[in-house]
Amino acid sequence: MKTTSLPQTALSRGSDTSLTEQLAARFADPIRQRLLSAGARLPSVRECARKHGVSASTVVAAYDQLLAQGLVEARKQRGFYVRDTRASVAVPPRQRDAAPALQLPPPLSATALVRGMFQPPGSLPMPGLGSLPVDWLDLPLLSSALKRVTAGAQLGALSLQYGEPTGDMRLRRALSVQLHDLGISTAPDNIITTLGAIHALDVVTRSLLQAGDSVLVDEPGWPVEFARLAAMGLRVLPVPRGEAGPDLAVMQKHIDAHRANPPRLYITVSVMHNPTGASLSLAAAHRVLELAKRNHLHIVEDDTYAYLAPAHLPRLAALDALERTIYISGFSKILAPNWRVGFIAAPPDLIERFVDTKLLTTLTTPSITEQALAHCLENGLLRRHAERVMLRLDAARARAVKLAESHGCTFAAPPRGLFGWVDAGTDTERLARVMSEAGWLLAPGSLFHASARPTSLMRINYATTQEARFWKALSAARDGLR
Repeated sequence: MKTTSLPQTALSRGSDTSLTEQLAARFADPIRQRLLSAGARLPSVRECARKHGVSASTVVAAYDQLLAQGLVEARKQRGFYVRDTRASVAVPPRQRDAAPALQLPPPLSATALVRGMFQPPGSLPMPGLGSLPVDWLDLPLLSSALKRVTAGAQLGALSLQYGEPTGDMRLRRALSVQLHDLGISTAPDNIITTLGAIHALDVVTRSLLQAGDSVLVDEPGWPVEFARLAAMGLRVLPVPRGEAGPDLAVMQKHIDAHRANPPRLYITVSVMHNPTGASLSLAAAHRVLELAKRNHLHIVEDDTYAYLAPAHLPRLAALDALERTIYISGFSKILAPNWRVGFIAAPPDLIERFVDTKLLTTLTTPSITEQALAHCLENGLLRRHAERVMLRLDAARARAVKLAESHGCTFAAPPRGLFGWVDAGTDTERLARVMSEAGWLLAPGSLFHASARPTSLMRINYATTQEARFWKALSAARDGLR
């Protein structure tokens, strides 16, 4: 039986939590999340003490806590093993003695991918996630910005009353300047802040669509968006997304086929598309806008990865001056996952409708974080941080590509941006289920289609696929499936 292996980040002797509790949590969290398989053997007391730099008595006390929590079991003269935490109902003796059937985890879903974001500190890097590693982010920048905007009487002014419905004016002015740098000219009054880009997408779709309506989306596309639209009762019409842009012939066929209730929105990621990393060419962008105008479509341009992309890439909102385009972006991808600040830049006639929907869904605006973000934008702090991240991402991408190709994978789209669209050479839904047993979260290509289908493609995050041991594990799992 193979012994469990966990990342070896040091325990903190200066923490308010005892070493025993820290060590117990180091095992408890992965067991509860089923990142450690039932039946896996914990390291011996001596081995665990050596690895973590603690005494044997500390390890024994930690294992006792895990026993008390029902997470592990002690086998006489053999050690400690992970219990099957799914077995919550008593099993009759005859059934208990029978050999258990092999059970793989259920198929991954969009919500499983989101749940994978909530990893304990020190857990394995997750190749399927959509965010940057924690150590790539700039915590001192956030701390300094918060201190600056909450100094003195400002804290009370920002905390003791509701924020402005459209969002903090200081931030909207800063956003107006930022958009101008992308060629999008719009006044602060035509910008609304939201609780992240997902909330911005939700505000737009809830304001303009109702259950039974159709909406055009890129395919492959973002699994969370597919799930969100389906939950609203909308009919998702997938448009194949190629290297230069969407298949306009398919888009027109969808429109023609639904003349009784034609789609009114096309949701797209024009720059650093998720999952392929592709960006619209200038010619393709013009053709998309012409089709939208002909068919009275609004385009929702999701530019979530703006700070990880070259500024010169064409934005639809810049080309049509926000006439038919609704521009959405956010800062959690570059700044910090829990700083949920996003925004919408929209045609003036839609602003009040969006504000009404925002008020019904969130009531107010988080003025403190919005002012802190404004400070970062005004002083160039976020821009400089983004430049450092992009340099690091370029190096990570080069390494991830070499590792992937050396382990028999190929790229279905040229490597760019944060994500790679990788051909693993086997059904990635099955591969993801096997890899999850070893503690690795993959994003199989089936998730990125409006209707799941078998595929050998998967999305990887270049920033979290730097370890050769992941690629070795993937290669071994793939060979096993073959």
